Amino acid sequence: MTGLNTVLIVVGLFLLGGVISFSKQKMPKGVIVLLGLASVMCLTAGVLRIQGLWE
Repeated sequence: MTGLNTVLIVVGLFLLGGVISFSKQKMPKGVIVLLGLASVMCLTAGVLRIQGLWE
């Protein structure tokens, strides 16, 4: 794993924690959806970069 893979995965997990925290605080749904999409994109990008290195 390179540094960028690690950063993308860590940021994705951080944003996922924000989604969970914001949903417990009853924040607006738009904010939760935006954080969720950002989290999924970061995690997906990190995983796809890992797979690209193995090939």
